[in-house]
Amino acid sequence: MQSLQQLAAFAETAKHGSFAAAARETGSAPSTLAKAVARLEQALGVKLFHRTTRQVSLTPDGERLFGRCQRLLAEVEDLHADASGVREAPSGTLRIDMPIVLGRRLMLPLLARMSQRHPALSLDVRLHDSYVDLVKEGIDVAVRVGSLKDSGLVARRFGTQAMVLVASPAYLEQHGTPKRIDQLSAHGALLFRMPSTGKDRPWQFRQRGQPVELHPASRVRINDGEGLVEAARLGLGLAQLPDYFVREALARGELVEVLPSSRPAPMPISIVYPGARLVPQRVRALMAELETLRW
Repeated sequence: MQSLQQLAAFAETAKHGSFAAAARETGSAPSTLAKAVARLEQALGVKLFHRTTRQVSLTPDGERLFGRCQRLLAEVEDLHADASGVREAPSGTLRIDMPIVLGRRLMLPLLARMSQRHPALSLDVRLHDSYVDLVKEGIDVAVRVGSLKDSGLVARRFGTQAMVLVASPAYLEQHGTPKRIDQLSAHGALLFRMPSTGKDRPWQFRQRGQPVELHPASRVRINDGEGLVEAARLGLGLAQLPDYFVREALARGELVEVLPSSRPAPMPISIVYPGARLVPQRVRALMAELETLRW
């Protein structure tokens, strides 16, 4: 049990970057955490942190231990929930990672309902558009769009994302409305620079049932989806975006869909979670909530 407490002290310190910050989070004294980590280092025979007077940072040995430690502590938390009989009512903290706009527009309303239904449950919501290591960061579940690349994760599909090509009425009045995919090269393209890779996201279409991918030349690149919507609304060119980004602008007539019959096949939206561990009740509660979602 003492070694488990040492691992917990190490994990909290690694997450917060200092003994003082970890102590505030856990209600412990910084010296208590520092001593626990020192005993763990002595027992393992490795140095886990580079220490300064203000902060600590993980050594390579510390990085490796932190990933494994997160899995172990998550398993212990779930086993404790089983033993104490609290699995009927979700409790603890649901740590969820989501793309910014999808999370804000589609998932946060669902999480708000879930929180009201389960008052013993806390939420730790991370909103950003780059992928994170769920195990290393201690994330219970993430929302991801497209095919799953990490074979160590389990995916449960709960919706789809359609990509829509749009432009402002003023732009189309000035430049004309393209009727075929091969006419797009004559138009201004607004491209999304993907935060995860720094590359431009290609435009995707279907033509006679077959997928078509374009890499148009562009004078405007934006790494924020809502910024791309605004650029299209201001008449700077054509942009291809997820349908939920532009739904309101289309309804208000600020944007018009172009080539609707050439929309690409919709991409799956899934929740993903580590496959080599028990599924916590808080994650099961999220799955149940997603089943009520009307997409």
